[in-house]
Amino acid sequence: MAVKMRLTRMGDKKSPFYRVVVIDSRKAQSGEYIDKIGYIDTTKNPQEVNIDVEKAKSWLSKGVQPTETVKSYLVKVGAMEQSTKLSAPKTNDKKKKK
Repeated sequence: MAVKMRLTRMGDKKSPFYRVVVIDSRKAQSGEYIDKIGYIDTTKNPQEVNIDVEKAKSWLSKGVQPTETVKSYLVKVGAMEQSTKLSAPKTNDKKKKK
């Protein structure tokens, strides 16, 4: 079972906030999650980031892989160190037909 740490969108139309959850990667974005770690409110200025650092470190030590977005928030709150290795950017380049 591949487990990931990712964001789940919550809230009303045009006023979203996001939960940081640990979830099976095969589940839907808003599917049933294993554990809730925190939340991020992007509508406020500055953004409100509330992540339980101890829970996050615990899950990371068990091998849970965070998404790129969650990884950046974990670095901000101090649950992870920023890696010096640069990851390849995700692109949607399609091969052009000749």
